[in-house]
Amino acid sequence: MTIMDATLPDLRPPSEIMRLSRLGSMFPTRLSFLRVLMRELKQAEVAVTRPVWDMDADGYGHAVYTLNLAGYAYSLVCFSNRLDPEARTDRVIAEAWDSAFVLYDGVPDAAEIARLSTNAPRQEAGRFTRRDLVLSRANKSVRLFDHVVSCLRNGQQPDADQIAETGYLMRTTAVYGNGKFGIADRSEFSARPGLGGPFAAEMLTVWLIRGFTHDLVEHVGGAPLDITLKRHLGIGNSTGLGMAPFLVSHPDLLNNWMMVRETALSRAFALANLDADCADRVMQLAHRASRHLQQWNVPDTEHQDRIETLRADWEKMSGQLPALLKQAHPLFAIVTAAGAYSDECQELAISLVLEPLGDLVDGLACCMVGSGAVPLDPMMDVASLSAEIEARYEFALRCDFDCPSQTHQFWYVSAAKQEPRLGLRYEEPGAELESPLDIARQVQALASDLRGAQGTVARFLRDFPHHRAAVRRVQLNITHPYSEIHDNLIAETCKPIDMLRCKLSFFGASKFDPKSDRWTRITLAQGAPLFGELADGDDWWLPVFAP
Repeated sequence: MTIMDATLPDLRPPSEIMRLSRLGSMFPTRLSFLRVLMRELKQAEVAVTRPVWDMDADGYGHAVYTLNLAGYAYSLVCFSNRLDPEARTDRVIAEAWDSAFVLYDGVPDAAEIARLSTNAPRQEAGRFTRRDLVLSRANKSVRLFDHVVSCLRNGQQPDADQIAETGYLMRTTAVYGNGKFGIADRSEFSARPGLGGPFAAEMLTVWLIRGFTHDLVEHVGGAPLDITLKRHLGIGNSTGLGMAPFLVSHPDLLNNWMMVRETALSRAFALANLDADCADRVMQLAHRASRHLQQWNVPDTEHQDRIETLRADWEKMSGQLPALLKQAHPLFAIVTAAGAYSDECQELAISLVLEPLGDLVDGLACCMVGSGAVPLDPMMDVASLSAEIEARYEFALRCDFDCPSQTHQFWYVSAAKQEPRLGLRYEEPGAELESPLDIARQVQALASDLRGAQGTVARFLRDFPHHRAAVRRVQLNITHPYSEIHDNLIAETCKPIDMLRCKLSFFGASKFDPKSDRWTRITLAQGAPLFGELADGDDWWLPVFAP
């Protein structure tokens, strides 16, 4: 397919790619977790069955979906409930939802289903066991759900434009894993084949929920959906501030995700040329991306302006592709040419050049798991520590924390919901409860106290124990260079939506629909294989709706 140079180019520096503006422009790739999971399910020849379907004519009741993955059975237990329209909200303060779900370890018997029927609809207020791997809930996109039901009942297929506009029948408002509210810790199952990747259990849950929404609307409508329409109906998601601090509190994971992405890109850059089939594939994918962008529209005017800028930039980029593909190192040439355009155009180009290289990059997915805690090195010389800060944390050292705009915001945890929140330091109370996401300020304070210090880190921390966390982060960054976001996360200019988009792009999200700079709606699994289509392939990057 290609000829590769013997020496790979250096990975791009963190100072270039770990900025919020870049992280907030990312697109899903073939290394996104949902894509990786779908390939795992295909390789394992997974079949999904529905042993329980106890729904009334209006679609209220419960259902169970079961699959076997590498010798382990897993079941999605679904509960569909009547919900007062006034109680329907995507906000975390909600106490009732249209549907609730549990990914169960094994196949639940009647007693276990009864237990879950009591607890799953209560979500945070419920009681769960180690057999419960993932907890989730979802609300209907009422207008589209009702439209599809009405059409099916009248012997018609739903309006394609309405399917395209919304893209999902339900949206999840939370997908909880890793021990939350008493469910199983990830360590209980992370060594099992297929569920070892980042958020693999959560992605499995989302894909199964998507299939449940298809079955539910067909059950209530009394007729099957057109298969093309069904494939385009993914699962929506509403995500807010609760997700944003994850990238800061899990620096080893952030590093590994970005390191794998950059390593994959380095392999793409090292390809000296492409054969005709691969070059044609790049052109086809670029055209698909153009069509996908035309089908991506949002109500928010600021973000819609960004989409329109991206559309114009991508048209210019696409026009250059035939010539760029003839150059030496064509994929490097494409990404370099994209540098003349917006951050989003550059990020889309990165996603594009990785897409046709499955044989070259898919194996890297196994490196995206956490590397575990790195112990603090107490014997490091403080002069070496200072040098590392100077070399790696220029973004922190340049901040003026005497300026109110640089300390404008503070992160804290809500007492009511135990969820992260963001306050305005000079307008709202609660700054004394601040969470330690002020990494730039911490590192700058550490650098200040290191001036004139001598000896080991152990001796320094004896006198300045409050710097332990910052020292640990600096030492981690030496071996994990992509572990830090190179921006001040308490500055007035910090937009949490950028952190959300970064993480969600690794999940495999597309069609970001921001409702503010603090929360967004997205679509997952749009165009993904249906339950019976896993063997058909992995070609659903940036899906295009063509009814």
